[in-house]
Amino acid sequence: NAYAERWVRTARAEVTGRMLITGPGHLRAVLDEYVAHYNQHRPHRARNLRPPDADDIATAPVTDLAARMRRRKIIGGLIHEYERAA
Repeated sequence: NAYAERWVRTARAEVTGRMLITGPGHLRAVLDEYVAHYNQHRPHRARNLRPPDADDIATAPVTDLAARMRRRKIIGGLIHEYERAA
């Protein structure tokens, strides 16, 4: 299946190829966190750079370029997610 092969290649390139996995439990925890990031935050080209779990309602464009941003570490800092600070 081409979709499964693509996902495995992406997960290997972004996560498992960059860290030492210490056992099956660790692998499962890392992949669970990555799947949540992949489906809820990572932009996808086929969806106009929106994540798969995003609402179909278009978000308002960013008008305040000086707005404060918040960075959240994912998978021990291997990946970062950014959002507007409240």
